Amino acid sequence: MKRRSGGFSSLLLFLVLVVGGGLVIGTLTAPDAWYRALNKPTFNPPGWVFGPVWTVLYVLIAVAGWRLWRRNRIGSGLKDGSLSMRLWWLQLALNFGWSPLFFSAHLLGLAFLVVALLLLAIIAFIVTTWRQDRIASFLFMPYAAWVAFATALNGAIWLLN
Repeated sequence: MKRRSGGFSSLLLFLVLVVGGGLVIGTLTAPDAWYRALNKPTFNPPGWVFGPVWTVLYVLIAVAGWRLWRRNRIGSGLKDGSLSMRLWWLQLALNFGWSPLFFSAHLLGLAFLVVALLLLAIIAFIVTTWRQDRIASFLFMPYAAWVAFATALNGAIWLLN
């Protein structure tokens, strides 16, 4: 039986990278007493919301990245695949970089800049992949909505403190 290139094992690697990376960073930079003492806006959700939301988003991010990687690998004509994958890696780096800046280094302004750049990278990813892999674009839409909310939340916390 012939195996298709880019199958289940590569999807599993993307899931481990993204979900596992997010779990490690989330564990290492969990909100502490400093965060609890900050002034927060009225639209700040309860803490228990973040874990489930990010878990779902990380799965969506991994699947979208895997789809693009797979399309590029099997040569299905993703003309701007390298740009799409660069945007995918950029958003992942910005995503993974935000928590240490915000929760560990307490750099609210720099964290705001990073989350704003993250939102731009996500939107660029959606636009870039729209014609070639609409499913990957759709997978990033809940992520874009959540990061838009996170950008507003980060900005509000920065202004209030």
